[in-house]
Amino acid sequence: MPRAGLTTEKVVLAGADLADEIGFAGLTASELARRLGVRTASLYSHVDGTDDLRKRVALLALAELADRGSDAVAGRSGHEALVALGDTYRGYAAEHPGRYDATRLRLDAQTAAASAGPRHAQLARAVLRGYRLSADDETHAVRLLGTVFHGFTTLELSGGFAHSTPDSQASWTRILDGLHHLLDHWSTP
Repeated sequence: MPRAGLTTEKVVLAGADLADEIGFAGLTASELARRLGVRTASLYSHVDGTDDLRKRVALLALAELADRGSDAVAGRSGHEALVALGDTYRGYAAEHPGRYDATRLRLDAQTAAASAGPRHAQLARAVLRGYRLSADDETHAVRLLGTVFHGFTTLELSGGFAHSTPDSQASWTRILDGLHHLLDHWSTP
């Protein structure tokens, strides 16, 4: 029987908060149970173990990030939309590092298709509409945006830019400006 006051939503949110605190790799059902002051078995009324908990945190994070991205990009185009989306990913990662890491969890095809994951590709495509790319080039550009946003953010979160100048914000601005220029002048080879 579920513990009074404990719901699946509360368990997943607590798991997401714990992932932000200790890292997504450290998130386990037993660690979450300790933090919640319950037995691990009590969580099984809400999640089917560590893998299910991690999957649910990943789905939560994908949805949160897609919602933020949609809000940031709404009414913008071109360079302004590009910066808004990039800043959203970077800001979310800084605020919620464990959740951000969870967005990279490999999901099975059915779960991935039903998740907010496809919304991320739609957001990137919405940003790219202002650049008038062919369908194939748009796909390449979606991959480029993901690579730049995730690569920079991951390196920054791991401290990769902590001991150099100029600061990472200056680099981020230059990178987004360069990305805009590339997209604005994209041509098929």
